[in-house]
Amino acid sequence: MPFLEAVRLALQTIRVQKLKSFFTLTGVMIGVMFLIAVVSIVEGMADYVENDFAVSIIGTNTFTVRRYPNFQDVSDEEWRRLQRRPRLYAPAAAVVREALPSATYRTAMVNESFLPAAVPGLRPRSVQAVATEASYFDIKDYEIAQGRAFNAQEVALGAKVLVVGSEVASYYYAGLDPIGRELRVTGIPYTIIGVIEAQGSVFGFSLDRLAVAPITSPLSRALRPRGDVEEVVVQAPTREAILDGQEIVRGALRAFRGLSPGEEDDFSIASSDAALSFLDELKGKLVLFGTALPAIGLIVGALVIMNIMLVAVAERTREIGIRKALGARRRDIIAQFLVEASTLSILGAMIGAGLGIGLAQLIAAVTPLPASVAPWSLVAALVVGAGVGITAGIYPASRAARLDPITALRQE
Repeated sequence: MPFLEAVRLALQTIRVQKLKSFFTLTGVMIGVMFLIAVVSIVEGMADYVENDFAVSIIGTNTFTVRRYPNFQDVSDEEWRRLQRRPRLYAPAAAVVREALPSATYRTAMVNESFLPAAVPGLRPRSVQAVATEASYFDIKDYEIAQGRAFNAQEVALGAKVLVVGSEVASYYYAGLDPIGRELRVTGIPYTIIGVIEAQGSVFGFSLDRLAVAPITSPLSRALRPRGDVEEVVVQAPTREAILDGQEIVRGALRAFRGLSPGEEDDFSIASSDAALSFLDELKGKLVLFGTALPAIGLIVGALVIMNIMLVAVAERTREIGIRKALGARRRDIIAQFLVEASTLSILGAMIGAGLGIGLAQLIAAVTPLPASVAPWSLVAALVVGAGVGITAGIYPASRAARLDPITALRQE
């Protein structure tokens, strides 16, 4: 039987037996729907991380020098070992700065965490407090919407000034100009001198709940009571220059701390690429666990198709006998039922793909999770659909092909 003729007969069967066909499609449809939705959400997260997260949170062409890695998945024993590393203080940060060519590399010491902030008469609220240097605004590529950023002189003087995010400004001084007004962080008053342009959010976390002060101000001591530095952020002129900068810093810090050639680093240097590789690993795990439910749906769909096709073989025994009597070969019977099963499965996969795209867009609309439909996932859905149909149709098709034509013709 020609392939197109087999497809036509399969579609005709679906049209005649609508209810049975619907239940046949349901398992594959649900499995593919969740598969497309999961892949779309994970791909959307990956795109968002690479294009927005990396720039907004990590910075472009940056690497950090820290006491221990920021992104990590280590055992308790390894974590205890990392905590025995010496803390990073201003002299070590100065070594980093002096080792790099100042004309091409930017550096900034950074301490940050969430601290309570308040103004008289208004309920206190937690803000992302950052104590850093004036170069931090250039490294993060922040645009100042109102006022100005603090300068190197104010850092040298330890001035109690703040540059705040748009959400902080609108919460504490809604409808008012916040420039020149006071904001208390951990009870210490600071003067607001600038407002950063709105940054939006990453996975529902607002980037505008920000309060940035000089690292020499009391805010730094509130963040790091021991007086150490959480990290030194370094921005390279190009992506290619990151590796060179890391090697320069590694050599300078090892010499500063007197480490012998056989000793391992007692500090961590990580680029934005390292952070993104951690997130890529997380993405792989999300795909793995996220496809477990769709896989179950596809298995159920395969079982439903197999059962429906077995019923179809029983119902069409006389038809099979007539076809065999007219000269149909065994492979023709097998092809007919395999094509019918695959057509059902592919149709279910197509409907499921459409529903999956809709579900992903709905999730993106009502939650912070982004969605991006990957073209390969649509192709994979159709291939999986065809595979499920062929796998589920093999046994019913072979059973139909083995029917004795004389016995089949006697079947009422």
